[in-house]
Amino acid sequence: MSSTIIQITVSELCEREELSPPVVLQLVQYDIARPLAGSSIEDWIFDVTSVHWMQRAMRLQHDLDIDWIAVAMLIDLLRERELLSEENQRLHQRLGRFLVEDDS
Repeated sequence: MSSTIIQITVSELCEREELSPPVVLQLVQYDIARPLAGSSIEDWIFDVTSVHWMQRAMRLQHDLDIDWIAVAMLIDLLRERELLSEENQRLHQRLGRFLVEDDS
């Protein structure tokens, strides 16, 4: 079974999301987005996960009218929350299997 990774270039990203290259650069500098490849901004390639976080960051910045440092902190907290939620779900599944085995 192979997994498909969807990738997007900076120029495609800027056109699709109506971003400017300097904004993309800020998103990378604040570790909101992480390029998969490329040595300069013109060559950067992003995956769907980075695009997702860029979209969320843009919404937060626009809706809350806060600076990029605050947006980066919020994105870090949201990422952590997502990881903890996934871990919690896995632990609940393991506990459920344990309880089912224990009833047998």
